[in-house]
Amino acid sequence: MHMGPGLVIILAAAALILVIAAAVYAWKQEQARREALMAFAHARGWRFDPSKDTSHDDRYAQFAVFRRGHSRCAFNTMRGSVTIDGRACSVIAGDFLYKITRSNGKSTSTTTYRFSYVIMHLPFPSVPSLLIRPEGFMDKLAGVIGFDDIDFESEEFSRKFHVASSDKRFAYDVITPAMMEFLLATRGPTLNIERGCFCLTDGVRRWEPAQFEGWLNWGSRFIDLWPDHVTDSLEARQR
Repeated sequence: MHMGPGLVIILAAAALILVIAAAVYAWKQEQARREALMAFAHARGWRFDPSKDTSHDDRYAQFAVFRRGHSRCAFNTMRGSVTIDGRACSVIAGDFLYKITRSNGKSTSTTTYRFSYVIMHLPFPSVPSLLIRPEGFMDKLAGVIGFDDIDFESEEFSRKFHVASSDKRFAYDVITPAMMEFLLATRGPTLNIERGCFCLTDGVRRWEPAQFEGWLNWGSRFIDLWPDHVTDSLEARQR
C-alpha cells in the first residue's frame, strides 16, 4: 500500500509524540525514585547525593560487580551508619550504572544496566574474604570438574548456595546452623566481603525504595548472627 506524504508526516509525528511521552514518563519515574530515596535517607539522618559518582568503581574495585563494562558511575547515593551488636558500621547504598557496547562488525549497540547495592564498612579491617551466592549452573559444572566450593554438613544448604572464602575456618565459623537456617529461609542476593567491606547486591536490578530498608536489615541480621568468638577474635587482631 502506498502512503501519501500526509500520512507519512502524521505517522512520524505520532511516533515522535510517543517517544517524547515515554521520555517524560521515565523522567518522572526517576524523579519520584530520587525523592523517595532522599526521604528514606533523611529519615535515618543519612546524607543523600543524587549526582553521578564516577570514582565509586575505583574505591570499591574489590567487588567485580562494580568493574563491568564502561561509563560506570554510582548515583542516588545514601551515606550513613548502622549499629550492629553494639558496633558502628558506616554504610553507603544507592544505585549503580554501567554500559556495555557490542559490535557485530556491521553495527554497534550500547546497552545500559542499572542495579542497587548496600555496602557496609565492617569494624574488622582484617576480616577474611567471604562470598555467598545462590548456586548456579556454572557452579555445579565447576564442582563436577574439580573446582568445588566450600561444602557444609547441611546437604540442602550446600546444594543451594555457593560459598568461597580466603579462610575456610572463618567460613565454617560464620556459617553456623542458625546462619544456614537464616539464609535458606530468606534467600538474599549475593553477599561478598572483601577488604573489610560487606557488599550486598544481585548486580542485576534496582530495588524499589522501600526495599532498601529490608536489605539493610537483612545485612545487619547476617552480621549479627556471627558468633561472639568470631567477632572477638577479629577485634583482637586489631590490637
